[in-house]
Amino acid sequence: MKYTFTFIFLSCFTALLAQNNVPSETDLRIYGIIGAVSADRIEKDVRTLAGFGTRNTFSDTLSNTRGIGAARRYIKGEFEKTSQNCGNCLDVFYQKDLVTPDMGSRIPKETYVVNVVAIQKGTKYPNRYIIMSGDIDSRASDATDFTTDAPGANDNASGMAGTMEAARVLSKYKFENSIIYVGLSGEEQGLFGGKGLAEYAIKKGWDIIGILNNDMIGNIEGVDGVISNRDFRIFSEPVPANETEKQRNARRFYGGEVDGNSRQLARYIHKNVSDYMPEMNPMMIYRLDRFGRGGHHRPFNDLGFAGIRIMEAHENYTQQHQDIRKEDGIEYGDVVEHVNFPYAAKLTAVNAINLASLAWAPPAPKTVKIGGIVEADVKLQWTKVEGAFGYKVYWRDTTSPTWDHSRYVGDISEITLDGIVIDNSFFGVSAVGANGHESPVVFPNNIMR
Repeated sequence: MKYTFTFIFLSCFTALLAQNNVPSETDLRIYGIIGAVSADRIEKDVRTLAGFGTRNTFSDTLSNTRGIGAARRYIKGEFEKTSQNCGNCLDVFYQKDLVTPDMGSRIPKETYVVNVVAIQKGTKYPNRYIIMSGDIDSRASDATDFTTDAPGANDNASGMAGTMEAARVLSKYKFENSIIYVGLSGEEQGLFGGKGLAEYAIKKGWDIIGILNNDMIGNIEGVDGVISNRDFRIFSEPVPANETEKQRNARRFYGGEVDGNSRQLARYIHKNVSDYMPEMNPMMIYRLDRFGRGGHHRPFNDLGFAGIRIMEAHENYTQQHQDIRKEDGIEYGDVVEHVNFPYAAKLTAVNAINLASLAWAPPAPKTVKIGGIVEADVKLQWTKVEGAFGYKVYWRDTTSPTWDHSRYVGDISEITLDGIVIDNSFFGVSAVGANGHESPVVFPNNIMR
C-alpha cells in the first residue's frame, strides 16, 4: 500500500513538473491592454485631425489650424506627451523625403513627404522592430486638389488616431523587441511615406518583424447594406515580392504558395484575436490589398518585409475620396459623423495586442528544414534561437487557411512526427518565450534528404 501511494505521488509530481515546463498560452496582461484602449481618446484625435480642414500632402504647412503641417505637428506633440508620461520612453522625430512632379501624376508641385515616427526601444532586441502605421494625409475627389476641404475622418484619421492610442497604452509596458508607431504621409499620391520609411529602415539596418498598416478602421455600415461592428479584414500577399527565381521554382515541388512571411503575420494576428478577442471576426483576405488598390504596407512588402493591412470589412465608397456634397439625395464626404469610435477602439486593441505579443516574443528560427519524402513520418529540424524557451511545431491541411494543429516540443531543435505524412499537410515552426508569446510561424525553407 505504501509503495502504491509513493508511485502515484511520484507520477503526479512528474506530470506536474512537466506541465510547469510548458509556458502558459494565456497572458493576463493582454486583457489589460484591451481594456485600456479608449474610444473617447480616439474620438478626440479623429475630431482634431478632421478639424484641420484638409491634410492633403500639398496643403498648408505653416498654419497651426489648417493643413498637413498642423496635423503632423499635432501628432508629433501627442507622441511627445505620451513619451513624457512614460519617462521619455519614446524617441520621436520626423523622417522626410522630397517628391517632385516627375515622380507621378498626383504630384502637382515639389514638396517634402514628412512622416512622424515614435520608437519604443526594446530591452533585449532593440534592433528588431514591429511597426504600426496610420496615414496622415487626406484627399478630396481630385488627389491633386490641396485647397478643397477633405477632413478624411475615416480615411485615415481613424487609423492615425488608433496608432496614437496604441502608443499611449503600450508605453506603459516594457518589451524585449522595439515598437514603432508612425504616421505616414503621401499615401494618396503613391505610397511615398511608406516607401521612404522602408528605405530608411534598410539604411539603418533595422530588422523588421513586420508592419501592421491601418487604413480606415472606423466604418461599420457598408455600401452593400451590411452593418457590423465585429468584422474586419486582414489583407496579406502570399509570398514576398522580391523572392528569387530559385525560390519560385522550388514552390512548384515543395509548396508554400500561400506561406510567405506576410501571410504568416496575418495568421498570427488571426490566431491572437481568436484567442483574446473572440467577439471579433477577423477575415483573412488572400490579396495584397483591395482589388487593384494599394496601401502603405506595400512598400515594405516590395523590400521583402512582412506587412499586412488591417481595416474595416464593410466600406462605404460614398465616404471615400469624395468632395463634401449632396447629390441625388446622397450625402458624400468623409466626415466625422460616419466614424464609429467604439469600433475603431476595437481595431486599435487588435493592433495593440499583436504589437505586444510580437514585442514580447523571441525571434523566429531563421532556418527550418523538412524531410520525410516517401516515408511514413515527417521530420523537422530548425536553428535554435537565443532567448527562446522552447518551440512549437504546427501543421495544417494544405487547403486550410489557418494553422489548425500544433505541438509544443520543448527546447529541442528537431522532431519526427510519427504517422504524419509529408505529402498531406503543410508544416511550420515557431519559437516560444518563457512568457508564452510566440514568434510568427516559419514555413520550411530548406530540405533534408
